[in-house]
Amino acid sequence: MKVGVIGTGVMGKHHVRVYSSLNDHCQLIGVYDADQKRAQEVAREYDILSFFTLDELLAQVDAVSIAVPIPAHFEVGMACIRHRVHMLMEKPLTATLAEASELIDRAKEAQLHLQVGHIELFNPAIGVLRSILEGEEVVAIDMHRMSPMEPRIQGIDVVLDAMLHDIYILQHLQPGALARMHAVGQSYQGAIKHAVALFQFESGVIAQITASHLTEEKVRTLRVVTRQAFVQADLLDKKVVISRSTNFLEKQSDGYSQQNILEKVIVPGIEPLRAELIDFLQSITKKTPTLVSAESGMQALQLATEISQQIQQNLSG
Repeated sequence: MKVGVIGTGVMGKHHVRVYSSLNDHCQLIGVYDADQKRAQEVAREYDILSFFTLDELLAQVDAVSIAVPIPAHFEVGMACIRHRVHMLMEKPLTATLAEASELIDRAKEAQLHLQVGHIELFNPAIGVLRSILEGEEVVAIDMHRMSPMEPRIQGIDVVLDAMLHDIYILQHLQPGALARMHAVGQSYQGAIKHAVALFQFESGVIAQITASHLTEEKVRTLRVVTRQAFVQADLLDKKVVISRSTNFLEKQSDGYSQQNILEKVIVPGIEPLRAELIDFLQSITKKTPTLVSAESGMQALQLATEISQQIQQNLSG
């Protein structure tokens, strides 16, 4: 399968790097970026083609990764559909729900695969966590995703940028219907930069997501309280720890008492982006559903939009 990458910024370059290592799955043809100089630099580094126009690239490939600024997602996606090219669209799917709905409909009509780049779902720590929770009665979920302010995210809503990852993860860990939601936040230079959203599901499960562009350190943590355990996952270090209660104090012969059991879970050393791209390519060749469907990506976008709107209303009111 011939593939290309549209957009050669930070994320786009990572897609190029990983595609170039997937020779058993695809042939990386080239890249396109409105910034021709940047595209040419990436093309030289990986010995691939740099195309002068988007149409030229799309005429030469079967599938693409799209890593362009969010306002351009819909336009680039529609161009791919006209050329009958399968798409992996970096999150969010589009800038608006109306655009997302139309793009999904057009891709279905053209029988094209449209996958959303919610890469954290391919983090091996999330896979391990999902397996652990299958046998647990979940009480509450607490998620934190925080990072320093960087030039590339200046002016970007932290809900649509960072919190969106955890909204999607939450949908998979707690797929039940949402009963209520409340969100608060703070803006900085015209954009929401710190946000907290509290959810309660009809099952009774409580969840809280905190996202920020204002911290000096990167934080990607997920904590789950169940009836029998406390599970902690660090998505950056890819570590999962389970603390289980013994429900009693057992006296030991050497003089100490055991109150709980601490389990350090082995997490496979898998690069999330590599797993994501392989899933995308195999879904095309095997004609199977992707792990991250366009429809579920749109659901995450809808909830993120509602959170952002509620925060804006609270700030203006």
